[in-house]
Amino acid sequence: MVTYKNTEKQIAKMVKAGIVPGVSYAIIDHEQIIQHVLGQAELVPKQQKLRAGMVYDIASLTKVVGTEIVIAQLVNEGLLSYDEPVCTYLPNFFDSRVTLRHLLTHTSGITGYIPHRNELSEAALLKALFTLKIGSGFNQEVVYSDLNYIFLGLIVEKICHRPIQNAITERIIKPLGLSQTTFQTDPLDCVPTEWTAQMGLIRGVVHDPKARILGAHCGSAGLFSTLTDLTKFVGWLLEPKRNPDVLSSQTIAQLFENQTANSQLVRSFGWGLIAEEDESQKHWVLKHSGFTGTMLLVDRARKRGLVFLSNRVHPTSDNQIYFKYRQLVIEAFLKEGQK
Repeated sequence: MVTYKNTEKQIAKMVKAGIVPGVSYAIIDHEQIIQHVLGQAELVPKQQKLRAGMVYDIASLTKVVGTEIVIAQLVNEGLLSYDEPVCTYLPNFFDSRVTLRHLLTHTSGITGYIPHRNELSEAALLKALFTLKIGSGFNQEVVYSDLNYIFLGLIVEKICHRPIQNAITERIIKPLGLSQTTFQTDPLDCVPTEWTAQMGLIRGVVHDPKARILGAHCGSAGLFSTLTDLTKFVGWLLEPKRNPDVLSSQTIAQLFENQTANSQLVRSFGWGLIAEEDESQKHWVLKHSGFTGTMLLVDRARKRGLVFLSNRVHPTSDNQIYFKYRQLVIEAFLKEGQK
């Protein structure tokens, strides 16, 4: 049996030091799965112990669990092309140079300011998105932005004639049997996120304000899920033959490659890439995180993965030290996998 003592030690340290209220995590190594739940679900206004099966706002993991996969399906069906300009699908888009590949790899250079963005109505925000512009970073740097995946969601909506979140539910969540993954959850089952003066305790409502406004039209955030379902999802990425109807093994293999149009940059479709050496062979490990304190690592070459779920924004999102501790978890996991 493979052990991940240092990885588990670093995770436990985060809880003990109060960096996060609690953590639900799973380490997948071939057929072996290590799962644990530590700490508290809620600290304010009252304390509640974290229990197995609780639902998390997985924030930007929505991009790779949902939106990116729907785009890949539509490409395979011949309805989209990675290198087609966004204007082909969204004629009101503001720059003819930008392709789906640029959006998927966060190399679009979208920039601009939307006044009072978080106070706008759904219709007003959707209209305002098309007043943005492309800056000097176009195809020159990777700048992570929700905007890329909001536009990808709108493209899916145009092709599928239904909101992106409905498409994700029908095309991914149901076929993969992710029965605890949803855009509409019961607050009583949820791990809360932030406590704010305006909203009180945010629980069972998506934390991201853009996602709250756009609702079913948001492709960048909005999904809720559990440790069990995300473990199943990572297991599918490692062994796509388990459900080839969602995406083929060949298409999933593309995720483990650099997909930027500028080869000097490094990013896959949706995922960040971590370079690892194994017996003189370099391979990529997928990484994606969510603002609320969630993270997935997928190491296809070694048939292993990490699902890390916390609510690091509770009771406040002013928690920058979290990122230092999270990096220690990542480094421990990667190092132990080399043994």
